[in-house]
Amino acid sequence: MITLTLEPADDLIDVPRQVRVSGAVPGQGVTLRTRTARAGVTWTSAATFVADATGTVDLSRDAPVSGSYAGVAPMGLIWSQVPEVAGKRELFNQNVTEPLVTTVSAEVGGGTGAGVAEATLVQRLAAEGVTRTEVREDGLVGTLYLPPGPGPHPAVLILNGSGGGINEPRAALYASRGYAAFAQGYFKAPGLSDYISNTPLEMFKQGMDWLRRTVRPLHDFVAISGQSRGGELVLLLGATYPEDVSAVVAYVPGAVVHSGQNAADPAVGREGPAWLLGGKPVPHVWENNRTATWKPFDEGPAPHRHERAILTALEDPDAVARARIPVERIQGPVILLSATDDGSWPSSLYSRMVRDKLAETRHPYPVEWLDYQDGGHLILFPYVPTTQHVYAHPVSGKISTSGGTPHDNARADAESWSGVLRFLKDAVAARAARTKEQA
Repeated sequence: MITLTLEPADDLIDVPRQVRVSGAVPGQGVTLRTRTARAGVTWTSAATFVADATGTVDLSRDAPVSGSYAGVAPMGLIWSQVPEVAGKRELFNQNVTEPLVTTVSAEVGGGTGAGVAEATLVQRLAAEGVTRTEVREDGLVGTLYLPPGPGPHPAVLILNGSGGGINEPRAALYASRGYAAFAQGYFKAPGLSDYISNTPLEMFKQGMDWLRRTVRPLHDFVAISGQSRGGELVLLLGATYPEDVSAVVAYVPGAVVHSGQNAADPAVGREGPAWLLGGKPVPHVWENNRTATWKPFDEGPAPHRHERAILTALEDPDAVARARIPVERIQGPVILLSATDDGSWPSSLYSRMVRDKLAETRHPYPVEWLDYQDGGHLILFPYVPTTQHVYAHPVSGKISTSGGTPHDNARADAESWSGVLRFLKDAVAARAARTKEQA
C-alpha cells in the first residue's frame, strides 16, 4: 500500500510543502495529480516519477520523468497547473478569505487497489484571526485587512496595475505576515471610473492619511506596494509625497510616467494622461515624443508584446527626461522587483534606471533590486500557477503576453516575496531606531 504525505497540509499560501510518496516498489512509476478549484474553475497538473531504492518519491529531491513540469521543484505540481476552461486566469476565490483546497492523488500499477493514495493540501491567504473590512468612506474604495492582535502594526498601502480593481489577495497575505494592509482601488472598482485616465494623485495621499488615522501604525510606518502601473505609481507617490511614504515596494515598475495606454478611457485615448496632480496632467513619456509608435505592439499576430512599443518611446531622450520620475525625492528605502523577459514593459531596464539614479544622488536609505532572468511581468507571490502568461487585457481586450516561462516565473514569485518580507522587516526596524533616536 502506498502512502501520500503532505507537510504541512494546511498553512499560508507562501509556505512550501513537502510532498512525499512511500510504499511503492523500487523503480516503479508513480504518477501524482492535482485538482484545485479557483473561483469555480478547476485547475489540474500531473507528473510521473520513478520510486527510489526504498520505494519513495520526494518532490524536494526528485524530478519527474514526464508531466506538467521538469526538474526538481517541490511545489511544481502547483505552479504548473493549467485551467480546464481556456482563458481563465483567476487564481483565487472571489472571497479571498476562503482557502484554496487542492486534492493530490498518487497512483501506481494502473491506479487500482493499493496503488492509489489521496491527500488534501490547503493554502490560505488569510491567517487565523486576520480581519477584513470593506472601505467606502471619505471617497475611498478599498479593503482593509488587519493582523490578529491589538497592534499597533506597521502598515502597507497596496495598489493594483492596469487591470484595476482591489488587490485583496496581496493585502490578505501582508496582513497574515503582520502588516495592516489597505488595498485601495482607483479604477475598475465599485463607484470608480472604469479607466485609469485622469486619476488624481491626491486620492492616494488621502488613502495614506486615512490609513494612518484608522490603524495608527507602529512607528508611523506606512509603506506603499504596487505592481506594473502600480509599480510606476508607488515610485511617483514616493517622489510626490516623500514625508508620507516610509518605504517603497515597486513590482515590475516604470521609471518614467506613462500615458493611459491599454487601460485608457477611449474618449481620452491611450496617449492621454494617466495621472493628474493639482488638476493638471503629469507629463508622460508619450507626450511630444519624436520616436514613439504603437506599431510594434499593434501589428503582427497575437500574442502581442507591449514592451516593444514602450522601447520606441524610450528612444527619445528628451521625452524620457521630461517624464522621468524624480525618485531622488523619495525619503525612505526602496526595493525594485523586475524580470528580463517582461512582455508588458522593460521592467528590468526601468529598475536599473531607478537604481542608478538613486546611486548617483547618494540616496541615504537602502536600495535593493531583485531582477529575475527569463521571468515575466506577472511577479506575484508563492505558490500559485504561473502557466497563463498569454491573456486578453482586462480593459482593452488585446491578446498579449506578459513574458517569461512557468518555471522562471515561479522562481520569481517565491524569491521576490521572501525578499520583500525581509526588506520590510528591515525598514520597520530602521524606522523604529530613528524614532527612538528622535525621542
